[in-house]
Amino acid sequence: MPKIEENEENEGNEGNEGNIVMKKVIVIGAGPAGLAAGYELTKQGVAPTLFEMDAQVGGISKTIRYKDNYFDLGGHRFFTKFHDVNLVWHEVLGDRFLKRPRLSRIYYNNRFFNYPLTAMNALLGVGIVDTTKILCSYMCARMFPASTENTFEEWVSNRFGKRLFSIFFKTYTEKVWGIPCSEIQAEWAAQRIKGLSLYSAVMNALFKPRNNKITTLIDQFDYPEFGPGMMYDEMRSKIEQMSGIVKTQHRVTRVFHTNGKVTSVETVDAAGKTENLPGTDFLSSLPLTELVQILDPAPPDSVLDASHYLKYRSLVTVDIVVNQLELFPDNWIYIHSPEVKLGRIQNFKNWSPSMVGDPSTTTLGLEYFCTEGDEFWNMADQDMFNMAAEEVSKIQICKREKIGDYVIVRVPKAYPVYDMDYPKHLKTIRDYLDGIQNLQPIGRYGMFKYNNMDHSILTGLMAAKNILADSKVNDIWNINTDDEYHEEKQN
Repeated sequence: MPKIEENEENEGNEGNEGNIVMKKVIVIGAGPAGLAAGYELTKQGVAPTLFEMDAQVGGISKTIRYKDNYFDLGGHRFFTKFHDVNLVWHEVLGDRFLKRPRLSRIYYNNRFFNYPLTAMNALLGVGIVDTTKILCSYMCARMFPASTENTFEEWVSNRFGKRLFSIFFKTYTEKVWGIPCSEIQAEWAAQRIKGLSLYSAVMNALFKPRNNKITTLIDQFDYPEFGPGMMYDEMRSKIEQMSGIVKTQHRVTRVFHTNGKVTSVETVDAAGKTENLPGTDFLSSLPLTELVQILDPAPPDSVLDASHYLKYRSLVTVDIVVNQLELFPDNWIYIHSPEVKLGRIQNFKNWSPSMVGDPSTTTLGLEYFCTEGDEFWNMADQDMFNMAAEEVSKIQICKREKIGDYVIVRVPKAYPVYDMDYPKHLKTIRDYLDGIQNLQPIGRYGMFKYNNMDHSILTGLMAAKNILADSKVNDIWNINTDDEYHEEKQN
């Protein structure tokens, strides 16, 4: 990705003010990427129009308010290595961040394990017999590695051994994606577990070398007092103060294009009123599959077919209020135990005490991964709560009778699925969209990339800079390809 200097947004605009004023930018979606693009454009004198189908901005990073409690959809740390993103965050919220300590663990076989793994904790947790099997499996993997590393299973097993893979990677990963690890692209593992191996983890835990270059997870992060929704509500306000327009409950139903350019979009509001809005430049954080399917005229059959093959995984959070002052010290816990469907638990009081209305209670977000429209997704709320309450009691997180209230939130298409065939289908769609000059997909949904929040914001910023420069000088598809995972730091 081209390096962006601090003043780069002003370069190439001198003597070009008239072109900027004439621009009419339409942004489809007001999640982190769309709002970041809108914010950057309004700062430079371009007043975009943003369309968001939900009643609330923020996308998957919004905050749900239920009575006096605030619930994050999965937990969003505000930590980034990107200067431009950090600058935007602090421009928008100023000093309204809390500095929060990070603690996360793995729950497996009725025990808690540090995350990332530490040698003594893992040894005491799995016992001597399993530790011996883990080490033997690791040595076997080093001496006789898999000849290919195309799948998540092959990639992880070559670095950790099959025994550790089965304990600390397989169950949780398959809960998230709903397919076997042998059908998940190694690309996802390489992106998320970069630079880590069993040897490096153990050596780091035991000896802490002075010039250590092993990357580890950050031990603290910034977090808005009332959740990430604070950031995106405020970003919307600033866009509107600078003459931008943000229309919620407006679904984009058609994208019209001709001669390699988008000309206008059709929208439908909550009352069913249809509107056609022309523009000069278009950004889309719609799920990439949906964007392809609402193009008018329709793309070739090969492109439409590719859009049907790409899959997203959805998220359901069962947010509960527990009548107990404290439960556990973690921000979140990964549930690797195969006997429950529960995938992860957020403890919102440990993200920010202000997230909890009654300080004598504790609020938890119980995360379940599913496919939109499947049996779990369609389960009645009461049945879903009953199952979640039984599971959280079964693994001894809290007693069922202590749960006083709950709210359920369904999040469709939360995660793009990196199955074995997705690269060729994504390439088919990208090749076609590259031929539409004034349309840029952005964000996790829009690019079918498992972006973190800061990477999504950066795609919005870079796409806006491309519009201001009248050229796609920034290759936003390279964002989060070669960069280390954003939670890592150099020791």
